[in-house]
Amino acid sequence: MQTGRLTDKKIQELVGEIARTYEGDIGINFIDVSNLPVRDKILQVLDLLMEILFPGYTGKRTVTKSNINFIVVDILYHVYTELSEQVERAFKYQCRMQDCDTGDCRRAAEDVTLHLLTQLPKIRSLLKGDVGAAFDGDPAAKSYEEIVISYPCMIAIATYRIAHELYLREVPLIPRIMSECAHSKTGIDIHPGARIGENFFIDHGTGVVIGETTIIGNNVKIYQGTTLGAMSFPKDERGRIIKGQKRHPTIEDDVTIYAEATILGDITIGKGATIGGNVWVKQSVPSGYTVITANPDLVCKTPKTEGGVYEI
Repeated sequence: MQTGRLTDKKIQELVGEIARTYEGDIGINFIDVSNLPVRDKILQVLDLLMEILFPGYTGKRTVTKSNINFIVVDILYHVYTELSEQVERAFKYQCRMQDCDTGDCRRAAEDVTLHLLTQLPKIRSLLKGDVGAAFDGDPAAKSYEEIVISYPCMIAIATYRIAHELYLREVPLIPRIMSECAHSKTGIDIHPGARIGENFFIDHGTGVVIGETTIIGNNVKIYQGTTLGAMSFPKDERGRIIKGQKRHPTIEDDVTIYAEATILGDITIGKGATIGGNVWVKQSVPSGYTVITANPDLVCKTPKTEGGVYEI
């Protein structure tokens, strides 16, 4: 146990010991790495994009019918400038990792950013369907505005739909930064590589996990605690995990998955199927089927003063 005062000599010794731990590190320190994306700037861009997707959502701007065009113009220019810079940094990081020296990172970043901006009308259309699915699927919902402002699933899904477009263009780091920001806010973990169709609703949401190679069709509803995960990870001859293969479920149209269900592996849940709560599914389910666990034996104990046990 160390005792005594923190002297200059001890400080120098400690600095030397800590500095030696940095030697040879790859990926857990960021010394001399000026081309990494800046997380805070990416999250600022995400907030700006949310303003376009849901005008007036953050309350940071007063939005009216007369000024909406000016606001959108201002935000688009800001996003194009800031996101292009961050995507360029991400591409340069990837080039450093892969010894790439093509010098095309700036142009590629501008192309990717412009592509994302051109996808915003499509993303808004998808989100309208997602909000509608939430309103139709939750009897407690009183209005679309309530859903957009208060439901955590809307933050998670909107962020996913933005990050997914960047993922499709093979932008490093940034899609995960965005999705993990939404994860930390909502407890809903959607990998940006997942493919999710129209009218998607996550009820309550906390603890939902949707893996990278998951495919979800249209009109799918899932509840809190659902995991769409991988069953196993194939490895190469050197024992390293082989990445990029399909390893998560495919959920077809009109499926409902209830709370705490765990669905693992490259299996298919057929159209219109229902997956009950607390089930563990490792094989494909035909269209229209319902999967539930057998009724457990419930035991109720009467108060100690009365004694006895009876079964339900």
